[in-house]
This record gives sequence, C-alpha cells and structure tokens, in this order.
Amino acid sequence: MSLFKARDWWSTVVGEQEEFDQGCLCVADVDNSGNHKIIVGSYKGILRIYSPQPAKPGAAHHPEELILELQLQDPVLQVEVGKFVSGTEQLHLAVLHPRKLSVYAFSGTLGTVEHGNQYQLKLMYEHNFQRTACNLTFGGFGGVKGRDLICIQSMDGMLTFFEQESFAFGRFLPGCLLPGPLKYSSRTDSFITVSSSRQIENYKYQVLAIAADAESRQDSEQQKLGSGKRLTRDWMVNIGEQALDISIVSFNQAASSILVLGERNLFCFKENGQLRFMKKLEYNPSCFLPYTSVLEGTINTLIGNHNNNLLIYQDVALKWVAQLPHVPVSVHVANFQDLKGVVVTLSDAGHLQCSYLGTDPSFFQAPKVESRELDYDEMDKEMKELLKVIREATKSQDILHKAENDDDLKVAVSVAPSLDVISAADNTVDIAVPSISLKVTIWSRFSVHDVKLSVCVQSPLAVTQDQLRFTAIESGTSRDVTLSVFLKENFPPADLEEDAVVSYSIPTERNPEGVPRIVRCTFSLPLNLICQPIQPSKNAVHKITIDTNQPPVSLSTIFPDFLGESDDEQTNVLGFKLLSGATITLLASKTSSRYRVQCDQFEDLWLITKELIQRLEEYFVREGAKDFRCMFPGPLPLQEYFQLIDRHFELRINAEKYKELLSERAVQYRAIQRRLLTHFKDKTPTPLRNLDTLLDGTYRQLTALGDAAEENQANLYQVFTRLKSGTHLLVQLIGLWQNLSPDEMSILKATFLPLMQDSQELGWEECVDAAVTHLLRTCLSKSSRDQTLSLTSQLSMPKDTNRLKKHITLLCDRLSKGGRLSLTTDSAQQAATISGCQTIPESELEQRMTNSATDETCP
Repeated sequence: MSLFKARDWWSTVVGEQEEFDQGCLCVADVDNSGNHKIIVGSYKGILRIYSPQPAKPGAAHHPEELILELQLQDPVLQVEVGKFVSGTEQLHLAVLHPRKLSVYAFSGTLGTVEHGNQYQLKLMYEHNFQRTACNLTFGGFGGVKGRDLICIQSMDGMLTFFEQESFAFGRFLPGCLLPGPLKYSSRTDSFITVSSSRQIENYKYQVLAIAADAESRQDSEQQKLGSGKRLTRDWMVNIGEQALDISIVSFNQAASSILVLGERNLFCFKENGQLRFMKKLEYNPSCFLPYTSVLEGTINTLIGNHNNNLLIYQDVALKWVAQLPHVPVSVHVANFQDLKGVVVTLSDAGHLQCSYLGTDPSFFQAPKVESRELDYDEMDKEMKELLKVIREATKSQDILHKAENDDDLKVAVSVAPSLDVISAADNTVDIAVPSISLKVTIWSRFSVHDVKLSVCVQSPLAVTQDQLRFTAIESGTSRDVTLSVFLKENFPPADLEEDAVVSYSIPTERNPEGVPRIVRCTFSLPLNLICQPIQPSKNAVHKITIDTNQPPVSLSTIFPDFLGESDDEQTNVLGFKLLSGATITLLASKTSSRYRVQCDQFEDLWLITKELIQRLEEYFVREGAKDFRCMFPGPLPLQEYFQLIDRHFELRINAEKYKELLSERAVQYRAIQRRLLTHFKDKTPTPLRNLDTLLDGTYRQLTALGDAAEENQANLYQVFTRLKSGTHLLVQLIGLWQNLSPDEMSILKATFLPLMQDSQELGWEECVDAAVTHLLRTCLSKSSRDQTLSLTSQLSMPKDTNRLKKHITLLCDRLSKGGRLSLTTDSAQQAATISGCQTIPESELEQRMTNSATDETCP
C-alpha cells in the first residue's frame, strides 16, 4: 500500500454495468482542435468522448464535459485515432468491432454560449470481416508518409491489411494458436507480437507482403512445402510467460526500444531482439505505458497493478508509487488546456479518472510538551484502577454469548403415533410406501435471528422439506413445523435414529451481528415405517440368538403393533416384511430366555435385532428389573459379514475400471474429432476413411459406459447402506458377546463406522483398516513394545480385502482373550494381561483362516 495517493483532477463513472478492457481507452486530438479528448468504448457498444474541465472543490462536473455519446450496434473492442482517410492528413477515429472496422470523422461547431457547442460523428467507411477480430495496429506500413495503414489480427491468427478504404492482403501467422498483443515499429517497418508459445516474434512488412496469398490456414501450411514464398520470422525471443501488452517507443534521449509487459516481468529489447534490461515484478500488473525519457539512455514507464497502485520506473529503478481508487486496465498521458501530463486511467467497471502525482502539504505542528515531574505513586494507583476496570469488563462482557441455562433454545421433535392416512411419499418404488408426520417445535428464551432448521434423515429415507429458515424468533415464542418422512428407495436404511439441527445467532454487546450457535435433537422413527406384519417363515439362511438373564416375555407384549397377521396362540413368533421384500422372523422360546431372529439376508437382521433389544430393555425398566442384560453366545458371523465387504469392494473396483475406460474412450473420441475437423477444413474433398463410422461407434461406447457407470454407482450406494447395516449388527453382537461398556461401544462404532458417505478417494475399507490397525497396536497390543504407531500418512484404496478381514478377525480374537478398548495407552498392558493368556500371532491366524471357515469366526 502506497503512502501517497494520486491526486484526483477529474473523474467520472462511465455508464452502468458496462465492461471495459485495454483497448477501450484512447487519448488523442480527435477533433483536430489542438487539445486532447478522451475516447471510451464499451463492450455494450456505447462510444463516449469527454473533454474534461477542472472542477472547483465541492462542485459537480459540468454536463457539457461529455461531448458525445453514441450507441453503436456492436461491442467496441478497440478505439484508435490516426490518419485513416485518404486525401487528407487530419486525424480520424477508428472503432474496431468483432466483425467490422468503422472509421469516423469527428467535428464540432462552436455555439454562442458554452453549452451550445455541437459535435457530430460522421461515418467515412467500413470494412466487414469474415473472421472475428481481436485487436488492431496502425502506422505507415512500407515507409509511406502522411497516412496510416491498418492491420487487423483475427482470433485465428490471421493478419488483414487495409490501405485506408481498400483491402490489401491477408496472411496467417505460422503456428498461431491464440492471438497476442500486436504493435507496429515504424523504424524497422516490422510487426511485433507475442505468440501462444510465449515467444516474441518479429515479422517484416515486406516479408508479409510478398508471401503467397493465404485464404485459409491450410494455404499457410502449404507454403512450408514450397508453393509460394515462405513466411518467416525476422527474429524471435522466448520470454517464458504470456504478455499483457507491447509498446514501441523512440525518445530523443533514449534509443528505440521494444517494451513487453509480462505476467511477472517487464522486458525491454533493442530493435534487433537483444535484451536491454528485465525487471522482475512482485505483483500482478494490469497495464503499462512508457511515456518519456528524463535521463540520457533511460525510459520512464507507468505500470498499474491489481493492488490499486500506479508505479513509476526509470528503467528498473522504482521512482514513485501512487495509490489509485481502482484497478486500472488502461493508462494514458494527456495534455489538456489547463494542465499538461495528466495521467488518465480506466478500470474494467468504467471508473475513468484524470489524476496527477503529488502530495498535499502538511500544516500540522507538534504541540510543545510540558515538562513536569512524573509522580510514580499516582501512576501506580491509576494503573491499578484501570486493571480493576478491565477485570470487571472481562467478567461482565464477552464476545461469545454465555448461556444461563442449557435450554436457551429448545428443539423438540414429536413423531406421530400412527402412519399418515394419505401418504406424502414421492418415491421411485413401484409399491405403496407409507409416510409418517413429524412436528418440530422451536422455542427460544431470548430473541434470536437467522434461524435455520435442518432435518437430517439417513438415506434412503427422505423428508418432504429438509431445510427451513426463519428470519427471527422473538423472546418466549415458538415456531412449529410439520413434515413427513418416507422411504424413497427399494432397500432399508441402516438406522432409524435421525437428527434435527437448528443453527441461530444471538446478538451480544460486542458482536451485534450475532454469535452463531447450534442445537441438536435426536429422534427415532417407528419400525412400521419400513416394514409391515406378515405370516412368519419357518426356514431362513441366517439366524441370530439373543439370550437374556430375565424370564421370557411374550412377543405380543413387546410388539403389540405387529400382531396383524398373528393370532393369540402364536404370540411366540412374529413375521416382519420389509418394503424391499425381505421377510424376517422373530421367535421367542417358551421355556428359556432366548430370542431368535432369522432372515435370508444377513444385513436385514439388524433393524429387527436392534428393535428387539430396545423394547426388551424398556419393558424390564418398567417392570423394575435393575440387572437386565442381553447376551450373545456366539460364534460371530464374520463369514457373512466378509461377503458384504467383498461385494462393496468389488463395486469400487468396477467404478475405477469404468472411470479408466471412460477416460480412454474420451481421448479416442477427441482424436477422431480432430481428424474429422482437419478433413472438413480441407478445400480439396478427401475420403473420410470410415472416420464417421468410428466416431459413431465411439460415441455409442461412451454412452454405454456412462450408463453402466451410473448403474454401478447406484448399486455401490445401495451396497454401502447394506454394509452399514451389517456393520451395525456386528458391532452390536460384539458388544453383547464381550459385555462391552458404553465407552468401549463408542470406540468400536467409531472404528467400524467412520464414514457417513463413501467415495472413491476415501473409501470404507482403508479407513476401517487404519482404525483397526491402530487399536491392535495400542490398547489391544500383545505387549508394551508393540504400542507404536506406524500408520501411513495417506490412505489409498487397497488391492484386496484380505488384510482388512485378517485384522478384523484378529481384533475379535484379542477381545475374546480379555482385551479391552480404550483411547489411553496405559490400559494396553492391562488389557494384554487380563486373562493371562497369549494372543494368536498374525501368521498363525492367517493360516487358521485359510484352513477352515470356523477359524474365521471367533469362538
């Protein structure tokens, strides 16, 4: 940031919501009156000409300063002033549009009073283009005197030359991909540009004139084969970066030079391409202008940057920095009637300013300091009083709002006791899907604003409106919202525990805008939302037995809402049918305290098992039993769980294969397109050699691969949900099997369920493998020497699931030997010596897994 500011002599805002660029500003004597005028053209096609007059301090600008405003039909790319009309040496205005060049004569008629002056713009001639123009340059091409010829550079690299009203010739620059800045040097009669190869290239006008006429890029390429004169560069210099602008200057005290403004450097070359000097810039430049030579052999240059600064260099030495109110995209130096050397800048938003460099004199005088003796006792007393005030302020005020109670804002979610009579489901499943209503109540003790309610349900469940926003909730008031939840896909969710989150802001004395806070409320959806009663099935593939330490309970007592298909005599067996089609049977033993859940799909056992355990706990709490506990005798169904892991990993592998195939076919498709484009551009028709057939076949392959990838992604999404269900079930069974504490269950859930969403970059397998490995090397380690962490810093997709399955089996084995889960390292030694037995080595365990399926499950 500069200490000095550019002094504002005159400024205005050009138009509203208009865009400007480097070529949209020109300062010249366009009316041949001897005074400079400011010509501005915008991308909206509006041409304006200003004649600035100094305004008194505090006074508004005069309307007559805008002497012309004309709406043109096309956007204005560049405006220049030169001798563009034959038969006269007066200056005329050239306006470059994307598809044409217009040359105007600007003249004025003086009135009897100042505001009676009239100005008009007369069209002299136009040139229409077949190609889209990029920029123009002009000068006495070929050494002509008294008139200016025009060169237009198109977007495809063609140079079109006009001898004022008539077309001369056109040439393609060799190897041009994107056009760059273009300038004409009258001393060497050559054109300087910067190509897309980041090279400064110099072309002689005579070489361009005698080269073979090129109407297309193919004609330009044929010149290299010997047909006509070859278009060659006079010299070339590689600068290694793109160029923003080029300027060719020749001052009395300095030799003729070519200055190029790059993205990070300022280059100065001699006429033959030799480097004079280079200045590395520590900022991003936006425009530049070499304007004079003060000392012998030096050049003064204005450079504008994106930090709103205008810097003045004398060769490579920084002489002055002035701050501007905007980022300039174009800078010029003008001579007006009342002031010479005015700096004219234009921003991309249309901020036009005429300024000069200088400072305001300072009339401040430092007051005289009264010399008096210091009273240290008084100062110490004052310091103690100030510290006391600071402590009181710190106690009473805070940037963050301190809640008096935890119930400053309450969120309550009440689930309807029964399903909706008319379902609000908007799903893609062919069967009838029920919905259930939720009533969300937000009550606030204080006045809060910017309240946002988000109802988060686990997929494939969906809610009719998951986000709502309230501007404010007054103190002591509440807001009620009614929503509906339903099943959207044809597979069950992994859990029925959902969340409602409310974010809000409470203003404080030091933060009037409000301090953000969040309140969360958890609610459970009923089981009958995703399943319905059905006749029980006797046979099933997968079975789980849950033991309790209390007398058996009739299923009609704990599942009264699922007795629709069962009579009174079959209260020891119930059937549940998920909306996806799976049937789960629940059996209760009449003599022993055992309950069995069975189903043909392993992961579908989870929701019924969880519901059974929860309802049993609620029932015995009502009965007053304090020592109720559920147990799982084993063995753990690891083999069934590993099948879910393999299925999920297989779909991830398929997703990677589809990604690679799509990339290969896309490269092939683009290559065929380039070949066809070359054929279609050729003036001589040639056979396509079945390229069109190959293009159509490649397109069909791309479409088929895209459909297959989408289908695989949908299957992966469904299998990951089923994997989460199976993981929940395994974690629950491990907890019942080893009677884990709530803290240990939290660690186990965080280990096996680290992700809510699965992705190719960070998948479930690598996350769980890293977490299980951490537990095996810390709290479940065999000895204190093994308590070292050697995890990789980057997780990557594994080649297979063998290592993960081995680690999960080893985790279960060490838990069965008495190990306990803890986040502290002190408990690792205790866990290793609780049962006084040694754990199974990994090599022996791997051999045991391969020998028999029973060894893959913990006994």
